[in-house]
Amino acid sequence: MSVRRLAEKQPPSFAFTPQNLEWVKAQIAKYPPGRQQSAVIPILWRAQEQSGGWLPQKAIEAVAELLGMAKIRVLEVATFYTMFNLSPVGRFHVQFCGTTPCMLRGADGLKTVLHRMIGHENEVSADGTFSWTEVECLGACVNAPMVQINADYYEDLTPETLARILNELAAGKSPKPGPQIDRHLSAPIGGEMTLTDPSLYAGNGKHGQPGVALGDSDAKKPGEAANVHEAAVPKPPIADATDPRRG
Repeated sequence: MSVRRLAEKQPPSFAFTPQNLEWVKAQIAKYPPGRQQSAVIPILWRAQEQSGGWLPQKAIEAVAELLGMAKIRVLEVATFYTMFNLSPVGRFHVQFCGTTPCMLRGADGLKTVLHRMIGHENEVSADGTFSWTEVECLGACVNAPMVQINADYYEDLTPETLARILNELAAGKSPKPGPQIDRHLSAPIGGEMTLTDPSLYAGNGKHGQPGVALGDSDAKKPGEAANVHEAAVPKPPIADATDPRRG
């Protein structure tokens, strides 16, 4: 991993809003006395959200003071995890997945769009709307290629669909997150492809009818047992070699 440094230009101060400070205190209270530093990651995350998507040095120092930690220790956390941005980002920050599954599915074309429509990596567009950075696997490989924009995933992308999404965001619209093709979440393209033989579900179908598989809308009702377990029966002890009953 490359060296991660704080931005050269920094705001002069940082203080949590009253609402965020209450939230921070609630996080600290989850841990036993003397273990408050365990809350460092969620509190840094809240500080980043308050700061517009990045962590200024003063925010890192404020978190250290709240948790009774040395400033260098909190800085180590902030610089280690790439989820923390150490320089300003755009109002819409694009995390571009450049790991092998996405590259095999055409992610290079997405990177071309990001260069053309936003600019260089880790630079904020002139109007402050966009920024982008390349990251490691975001865990949506089955729907590659994909990007994360702020808190949302946009999957099954092409250069054309990514350009449309960026244009809609710039225009103040809310493009639909998730797969950008006709599929439900990570389901197969074109619908069910395997385990479609009705006989596989005989006697275990929805509404008690044999031969029909349970669907997404047929979750078990509260109180129904997911399965039945027989009570455990202890086995009799095994006699050792000194037992006279062993011949």
